[in-house]
Amino acid sequence: MKELVAKINAEYEVFAVNAAAQVEKGNKAAGTRARKAALELSKLMKEFRKVSVEAAK
Repeated sequence: MKELVAKINAEYEVFAVNAAAQVEKGNKAAGTRARKAALELSKLMKEFRKVSVEAAK
């Protein structure tokens, strides 16, 4: 579970940096990277929910 949380944090950092670059500088490539990171975050969050529910049982 700790590894999963670390992956989520790392992916969020990638998202935050790229989203900021898109918003502040209008960098279109950064927007693409931010969307890719957001999709990966979504997958990781679903996995976290699944693991968390199992751990709570």
